[in-house]
Amino acid sequence: MTKRREPRQRRRRQAWTLDDARWFLESCWHAREALYAAFVLVLVLGLRRGEVLGLAWEQVDLDDGELYVGEQLQRVRHQLVRREVRTETSEAPLPLPGLCVTALKIRKSQQDAARARAGDRWIETGLVFTTRYGTPIEPRNFNRSFDRCITAARVSRITVHGTRKTCASLLAALDVHPRVAMRILRHSKIAVTMEIYTEVPDQAAREALRRLGEQFDS
Repeated sequence: MTKRREPRQRRRRQAWTLDDARWFLESCWHAREALYAAFVLVLVLGLRRGEVLGLAWEQVDLDDGELYVGEQLQRVRHQLVRREVRTETSEAPLPLPGLCVTALKIRKSQQDAARARAGDRWIETGLVFTTRYGTPIEPRNFNRSFDRCITAARVSRITVHGTRKTCASLLAALDVHPRVAMRILRHSKIAVTMEIYTEVPDQAAREALRRLGEQFDS
């Protein structure tokens, strides 16, 4: 992984370029970041922070490559609460591109190792993303980890929500079929998706994402 120059603009931007997103994910992978898979889901599927933190393993099917968005984790009156999500994505599964499947397999391996280390101190919640003791992750700590990884990757600062605008570009670069991308992006018309797919992704980013999704495993 070559060294990246400091971004010229240090203010928070509204969105990343495809190259920014690719570089960020590569940096997280090489750093063995515990939330790497969470960031993949945020960037590639456009999931919200609460949806990622509320994701349970029973809502993930790695064999068929599908994921249901059923719950979200929120802090309400000094407590972390898991609430049901009532959207079109909770009624039908989202297809998982290969990069997401690979990342979730890595996450499962990480969590199994954490469970073994914790022993009797482990608290089983069934959540995909947890602390080293199995408990839910504080949303503010998720943001802190995201900002820390931005600094390490030397990409422009954006909010977690701002990554949703990069989702379509990543799907195109991952060679996800337009009909599949249409479901992930929640577009009602294929013509809207095809407008995005007419843009040719950067070849270097394309190749780097392919390596993340195919070459790396747990």
